[in-house]
Amino acid sequence: MSGDVRTVRAGRRTVEVHRADKVLFPGNGDGREKEYTKGDLVEYYRSAAPFMLPHLRGRPLMLERHPDGLDGPRFMQKNTPDNYPEWISRIEVPKEGGTVCHTVCDDSATLLHLADQASLTLHRWLSRVGRLDRPDRMVFDLDPPPVPEGPGGTPRDDFAAVREAAVLLGELLDELQLPSGLMTTGSRGLHVVVPLNGRHDFDEVREFARDVADTLAGAHPDRLTTAARKKQRGDRLYLDVGRNAYAQTAVAPLTVRALPGAPVATPITWDQLDDPDLTARRWTIADAVEQARTDPWAAIMGRGRALGPARRRLDALRTS
Repeated sequence: MSGDVRTVRAGRRTVEVHRADKVLFPGNGDGREKEYTKGDLVEYYRSAAPFMLPHLRGRPLMLERHPDGLDGPRFMQKNTPDNYPEWISRIEVPKEGGTVCHTVCDDSATLLHLADQASLTLHRWLSRVGRLDRPDRMVFDLDPPPVPEGPGGTPRDDFAAVREAAVLLGELLDELQLPSGLMTTGSRGLHVVVPLNGRHDFDEVREFARDVADTLAGAHPDRLTTAARKKQRGDRLYLDVGRNAYAQTAVAPLTVRALPGAPVATPITWDQLDDPDLTARRWTIADAVEQARTDPWAAIMGRGRALGPARRRLDALRTS
């Protein structure tokens, strides 16, 4: 076997890791952003697999690959290459003019193979194989508004606005009796994730999510907006519900983001929203598994809810 190939055990399978010393995340030299190699990525996903796989099984994936690291080209992979091992699950999905054969990550060996392929970020469908038109997750993406950093400075993100919006959205979902989980995106903002029972189609889920967002923005028009065009948002936070559509994806819980320092999209408790050190990139591959072990979404994602009762409560709120 070549000297630049090593093997990693994953369940009943052995996965080859090529060029484990390849730097995927260059450091910045001052210690604030560490350097991480492909071997580090594989080890992270090996450790994260028990906590990550429940959020991946049965879901078509879109893979964000950086074969030469962050400094090289990026490409988004939907079709599963012919040279992937036969034991990796696939799902063929119709599209206009043909089909797409998506990878499905059902076990730790698949996850490690994807890491070997420099798939840094896994974007998952909100529905599962067998009922692809019936999502079992609803996602609200809270995008922070940019604020200037000093006179003439470069824009930075206003995470305080993200916290505030998450609190308001969480309170509204509680009023609708819809349990929800909170997740740092590892990039700029937060996702609020609602488990559904998988009996509603995407149109119904998206319409409901849009009505929730419109209701919240209507109650706080100076702070929140659902305007799709950036020029119409001003300095307000954007409540994005666009991921709630067929064939759209959202970053998977505990996936690494293709950003310096290897930040991780990390589930958190609602109480952790009060942590003054919380940011969208609070956790990295160095400590995200430690956070995952606390089981922040315990008793939330196991039981999906129907939207019918919540729809009636929302309509009552909107007409009162």
